Amino acid sequence: MTALELPAASEVERARSVWALRWRRFGRHRAAVASLVLLALLVLFCLAAAPLEALRGIDANAVDLFARYQPPSARHWLGTDEAGRDELVRLMYGGQVSLLVALLATLIGAAFGVTLGLAAGYFGGRLDALLMRFTDGVIALPLLPLLIVLAAVDLTKLGFSAEFAQSPAAGFWRIVIIIALVDWTAIARLVRAGTLSVKERDYVLAARASGAGALYAIRVHVLPNIVTPIIVAFTLTVGRVILFESVLSFLGFGIVPPTPSWGNMLTNAQELVTTAPALAIYPGLLIFLTVIAVNFVGDGLQHAFDPRAER
Repeated sequence: MTALELPAASEVERARSVWALRWRRFGRHRAAVASLVLLALLVLFCLAAAPLEALRGIDANAVDLFARYQPPSARHWLGTDEAGRDELVRLMYGGQVSLLVALLATLIGAAFGVTLGLAAGYFGGRLDALLMRFTDGVIALPLLPLLIVLAAVDLTKLGFSAEFAQSPAAGFWRIVIIIALVDWTAIARLVRAGTLSVKERDYVLAARASGAGALYAIRVHVLPNIVTPIIVAFTLTVGRVILFESVLSFLGFGIVPPTPSWGNMLTNAQELVTTAPALAIYPGLLIFLTVIAVNFVGDGLQHAFDPRAER
């Protein structure tokens, strides 16, 4: 083994030990571990929709007005809804939509926020002032009314066909893009603060002095050293986005029926709370459990990645 291989091996071993330490910290956070298991079970529950539908010969969107509000039975394990559709299968498909909206909207918003925060923090000066004032302006906007206004925009006026504007895909991507447009500010400010701290360190200054370009320095030296808070912020944002989607769907601006989501299933059940309360309890409980679990996982990651935490 050469002398050059020793430092590389030690760096790899040190990286492994750091991640092992983080995993041990996360494992000591019992609520986070339990929440992670719960999230995995919820994902498996949602992904089992198509196999269960095929196995039991049920169409989640088939309307049967003669089978409305049926109680749980051997065929319909959670009963049927106001249109005679199987409640369990629709909850599974609704979970797929709600979770996918949350993940895609968070990914798009995080990508925008990370890019803006890196540019503001690394280049500084007038660009930093301009981008941060823009961020402050978005933060100052009343969020829920803004989401409702954006959701009410007629897509046909933007050049889309009437067929696409009324399709489930249009409703899905509308919600994803709307939430992504407004839910990036926290990550942007967090990344800017981390970039301001990292860019003045010796290894970044040495890279710049040796002729490294800005993109190289950001990609190789800055971003890897601020990825920890980004992961934590991303996790906590997912729970918030699930609530955003649910609120918009509940107000009638979300996923277009008959495509189910947990939010629009709550909307359909709001007038049935006294006559068929289970139709509101099931999606509401799933939203509650998912958001709580995501937040606990975020807390566990924050504890695991905190260098001041006990070893």
